[in-house]
Amino acid sequence: MSYVMNKGKLRLLAPALLLTTLVACSGKDETAAPAAAPATPAATAPAAPAVAEKVQAMDTQQLRDLASAALRENRMYAPAGDNAMEYYLALRDKLPDDASIKSALTDLQPYTLIAAEQALSREDFTETQRLIALVEKVDPTAPALPRLKQGVTGSMQVAERRTVEEADKAKKDAETRAKQQVEQQRMAQQQAAEASAAQQLAAKQEAARKDSERQEAERQAASRREAEQRSAAQAAAQQAAAPKPAAAAAPTLRAVSTPAPRYPADALRSGTSGEVLVELSIGTDGSVTDARVLRATPARVFDREALNAVKRWKFEPINSPTTTRRTLAFAPNK
Repeated sequence: MSYVMNKGKLRLLAPALLLTTLVACSGKDETAAPAAAPATPAATAPAAPAVAEKVQAMDTQQLRDLASAALRENRMYAPAGDNAMEYYLALRDKLPDDASIKSALTDLQPYTLIAAEQALSREDFTETQRLIALVEKVDPTAPALPRLKQGVTGSMQVAERRTVEEADKAKKDAETRAKQQVEQQRMAQQQAAEASAAQQLAAKQEAARKDSERQEAERQAASRREAEQRSAAQAAAQQAAAPKPAAAAAPTLRAVSTPAPRYPADALRSGTSGEVLVELSIGTDGSVTDARVLRATPARVFDREALNAVKRWKFEPINSPTTTRRTLAFAPNK
């Protein structure tokens, strides 16, 4: 069976019609297989075979069944190793005189060409080269092959240039970012150094100010001490030069009332004894105007009660205030 159709009609051929025709052709009885399949010269063999080795190793009946299944599932040229094109190409190698196989490949070729152009447009060069290899194995003189091959070469060069340009741009961008980072780090270090220098300068200025204030305070204190010393020396000189008055006799004190101090409870319980020497200031009316402890044994045990007692003492009036001392004894047995 043969088909006469142009390329435009092939593109519009429905997969169902193609399937019906190819399946019908596949049902014919096989002719006797030749003694050996024609071998492809080594010099023209592609880097990767157009038909997968596992497909080439299948027998004719298995290839027919798989080809029919691939057509039903619309796997005309893909995926690699499992498509109608490869199965029919393997069948043609085994049955080169089978017209139905040749017709099937002729019908499948336009779809494979369109798929190759689409793969090329999206720059899937591996898929494009695989599909070109299928078309070339079907018909090495196909008019579209030179254009497709040239398109692959040109597109790969463009893609390679673009990749190089993108790599160069990425490298330049990385270098620019690295320079910017270095500059930012340098600026940050410079700002940190300037801030540190400003802090150190401020600290030095503050230390100098405090040192100046301290020196001024010390100078003023020294001036005050010198003035006090001069004033004291002048007062001493004046006192030494002034005639000394006759020493007045201390007035005679006659006690009117001297109530005894209260014995501290803690000291009484512990049996502690002691004495307190008190200095008294006596006014002209005979009352105690002031009192202070000069010595106490033991310390701070009887001081408060001694002071409380002497402040209540009363003497006969005198001509002028005077000061006297009294010792108050504390004994638990008294």
